[in-house]
Amino acid sequence: MTALSRFPRSAATTAAAFDVRRLFVGSCIALAATGMTFSVRGDIMGTLGQHFSLNHYQLGLIAGAAFYGYVGAILGGGLLVDALGARKILTLAFIAQLAGLGLTITAPGFTMLFTATLVVGLGNGLIEAAANPLVASLYPREKTRRLNAFHAWFAGGLIAGGFVGYGFTLAGLDWRMKLAAIILSVLVYGVVLLPLRFPPTERVAAAVSNREMFRTATRPIFLVLLACMFLTASTELGPNQWIPDTLGQLAGASGILVLTFVNGIMFAARSFGSRLLGNVGPVAVLAVSSVLAAAGLQLLAHAHSAVASYAAAAVFALGIGRYWPTMLGVVAERCPRGGSFVLALMGSGGMLATAIALPWMGHMIDTRGAAYAFATVSILPALCVLAFAAIWLHDRRTGVETTETLTVQTHPA
Repeated sequence: MTALSRFPRSAATTAAAFDVRRLFVGSCIALAATGMTFSVRGDIMGTLGQHFSLNHYQLGLIAGAAFYGYVGAILGGGLLVDALGARKILTLAFIAQLAGLGLTITAPGFTMLFTATLVVGLGNGLIEAAANPLVASLYPREKTRRLNAFHAWFAGGLIAGGFVGYGFTLAGLDWRMKLAAIILSVLVYGVVLLPLRFPPTERVAAAVSNREMFRTATRPIFLVLLACMFLTASTELGPNQWIPDTLGQLAGASGILVLTFVNGIMFAARSFGSRLLGNVGPVAVLAVSSVLAAAGLQLLAHAHSAVASYAAAAVFALGIGRYWPTMLGVVAERCPRGGSFVLALMGSGGMLATAIALPWMGHMIDTRGAAYAFATVSILPALCVLAFAAIWLHDRRTGVETTETLTVQTHPA
């Protein structure tokens, strides 16, 4: 498929002005840098606790700050991306990530660590606020597949961060050097992506009004999917942040290597599992994913050896591997008139839920142990099984069309 054919026909005459492939690749690198912040932060959680005399609850608050920043940035950025354009939002993200990482490296204690992590979260959220609608606009007829391929690089960044954490530890390098490695990845996407010319979002190109955009966010199906996003995001990102710090104590495994293993499976699922979406449908995939996620968390709770940890992590990874991008893809396909706003609501909702889940899990780990925390969180994907099964059955019973394509009425500028 050529770059021209990826745009609706009325935009094809000017699509050549945009380097579709480089825009997509640059967005993937930016998301990979975001993924690195998650895994490196998970790797250094224990070190930060020792270095600054922090308990798990305080560490959970610091980790949660990234998600609060993510929430504000993705929601605010989602509202502004149509007006300002993706390039300006991504430039702000670039600045925030560099500033936040620099502040973390120089932080003297809890307050600065919390503030610095909040700033990094702002940058991370702006990446997703701009890049999700950008990818949906670049590939309007294959949104779910392309969003899965795009979000594979979040897992790819988590893998890279995991190797950085493990390798730098073996080399005896300081935790600050691990953060410096993320700065290099941020600089790379800045060089690749920011000089490019960007197309308008799909909603802008289709001349959908702001009023209609906001009305879309009140549709019952969107509200149900938003509620599900709270559960799926907490299931995916909450345990992932605590795996490096807990599995060594729980099962004698290298937590950061288990996390890297998890994200290797996630990367493969998002990169190479797109055919499953076409054959089964995204809602059915989400239902099956929820079964596996719940089972994986229960197995992690009862893992008492390194082998058992890796086996449990594999089941968990197969469950959460398709969660985030498929949730976004379902909304982008069913509610395209909501544009970047509904995608921003999904992302901010997921991150807000995770910000709450992290200290909640930290408190459970402090008081009841990691096994209890993993087992308790498994309730969340179990609830998702019921919700996704209900949506799937409703779709089959009513025969409703679940994909809507917008017609471009204005040329990209």
